[in-house]
Amino acid sequence: MDNGACSYRRFLDGDDTGMAELVREYRDGLMLYLNSYTKNLETAEDCVQDTFIKLAVKKPKFRGDCTFKTWLYTIGRNIALNHIKKTIRRNDAVLEDYKSLSDETDLENDYLIEERKIILHRTIRKMKTEYQQVLYLFYFEDFSYEETAHILKKSRKQIENYLYNARKALKSKLEKEGWHYEEL
Repeated sequence: MDNGACSYRRFLDGDDTGMAELVREYRDGLMLYLNSYTKNLETAEDCVQDTFIKLAVKKPKFRGDCTFKTWLYTIGRNIALNHIKKTIRRNDAVLEDYKSLSDETDLENDYLIEERKIILHRTIRKMKTEYQQVLYLFYFEDFSYEETAHILKKSRKQIENYLYNARKALKSKLEKEGWHYEEL
């Protein structure tokens, strides 16, 4: 049983520190992932809160068919999709193209590293939604092919194809902007 599953089990048994550990461990990564769906950091943050509220209030059963992180991200994905559907129905869809930049420019090297990360994230955000999601889950969250497939409700072969095509598209876009793929 992984740490997330242990923390969740402790929470279900009445230890509130288990939920605090889950929030601390998974909040940031889940928010960045859900941002690929919502295209708005504040909305993604709301969806993350709704995800943890669902765990705390409804206490869904974790069966252990996959890792806890995969299960949690799947719940978050479903909440984000439901939010998007509700927003579209209300015609309140206002999507911001927003990226917070770090003010820390202590050393030139740190600045260059951050600049590359920003360029990489901006470039990824210009890609098809499916490519954004598969790249984020696979490379930034270190999910396996199977876990990524489970979260996105695709087959392993589809994930392999998405990753292949996403890498090709990313390389092409970066080269058009004057960056060499290997530099990042």
